[in-house]
Amino acid sequence: MPSSKSDSGGQTAPSRPGLGPILLTLFIDLVGFSIIFPLFPAILDSYRGDPWLEGWLDALRSLSPQIDEPRLVVLFGGVLGSIYSFLQFLLSPFWGSLSDRIGRRPVLLITIWGNLMAALLWAFSGNFALLVLSRVLAGIAGGNISAATAAVADLTPGPERARGMGLIGASFGLGFILGPAIGGALSLIDMTPLWPAEEGGALLATNSFTAAALGVCLLSAINWLWVWLRLKETRPAGFPPRPLRWQISLGGHWGHQVRRVQLANLIYLIGFSGMEFTLAFLVQQRFSWQSTDIAVMFVSIGLVLALVQGGLSRHLARRWGPHATSLIGFVLVFVGLMGIAIATLEWQLWLSLLPLSVGAAMVMPMLSTIVSESVGPLQQGEVLGSFRSLGSLARAIGPFFAAILYWQVGPSAPYWVSAAILIIPIWLISGGLVRKS
Repeated sequence: MPSSKSDSGGQTAPSRPGLGPILLTLFIDLVGFSIIFPLFPAILDSYRGDPWLEGWLDALRSLSPQIDEPRLVVLFGGVLGSIYSFLQFLLSPFWGSLSDRIGRRPVLLITIWGNLMAALLWAFSGNFALLVLSRVLAGIAGGNISAATAAVADLTPGPERARGMGLIGASFGLGFILGPAIGGALSLIDMTPLWPAEEGGALLATNSFTAAALGVCLLSAINWLWVWLRLKETRPAGFPPRPLRWQISLGGHWGHQVRRVQLANLIYLIGFSGMEFTLAFLVQQRFSWQSTDIAVMFVSIGLVLALVQGGLSRHLARRWGPHATSLIGFVLVFVGLMGIAIATLEWQLWLSLLPLSVGAAMVMPMLSTIVSESVGPLQQGEVLGSFRSLGSLARAIGPFFAAILYWQVGPSAPYWVSAAILIIPIWLISGGLVRKS
């Protein structure tokens, strides 16, 4: 928040940069990640016959010769999504540590530009190889979440830290809501006649999702200009640059508490991301929901996430502290997962989604708060980089385990298992709360 108070010498203290450009960066990162969700079938159809795509599909078919087309689409989407998440996992510690060394602002400018270039490449991907390359570049640049989170931590010291982490969660929630909506809406605009692919394929050409990709380009350009014009450096001044680190760690060198929270975050998101990935298939199979019904469900979840993370989680953290608030969130997620596993009627599903969404909205901001408060200001980028990196790793592997359970054991299996493994993060965070008290 800007400040106009004067110091003891009568001079006006420099104003603190606003959070707007940083929160927009986080929002666009989530839009870039989720905008492709409703486009998977169209992407698959538009590149049919492309040698790269057919090679990938043949490799997936070899895993199970009896696999049907719907499951093939699921695996295809999982592969593309995992590329993005896995690269975030690899690069988040690097971007976070680099922001500790050279500052948050230059790292954000570099990576936002990378997101812009990735979206531009996606817009003119005339073949499947370029599409994959665009997702690789987007995943590399998407690791800037660690630097953006560190910048928010810089600007929300002490009691305001939970508020800052809640606003990060709200930005994620809004990005998760609007990403698929933007992708679905802009995909209705056909730009293929402007630069159609030639017979036999082309390196550069418009495609059925060019409009969606150009929408991301526009958002990224606005974001870059806003950061360039309005964001001042947030890294604490007057300290020598820290050595550049590129490591993925549970945080042993930061202390026992950080290690416990990092592990809790990893295990929790493995289960939660598996739930996210299989939920659409569960409701389609169990309740015969169509795409519009599923979209309404995810938008409803995203709205609850945004509302709780934007306000309620901050007030709960002030009253109970981040450890206790995260534990309550874990319990609510546990109740929601159990409810989804046994739901046979639609009202039972909706009733289960409420505690699941509220609990998830409480967990992530509180874990971020605990981690960021456990280290000094010059380590924020590094520790939050590892935190986000482990989260990306979880989102890369969770859906695969959930898919195996879903198809081999049954639709309820991912939810029973996810609920069961929540016992581990509950135990880990409870230990920190006991020692703190």
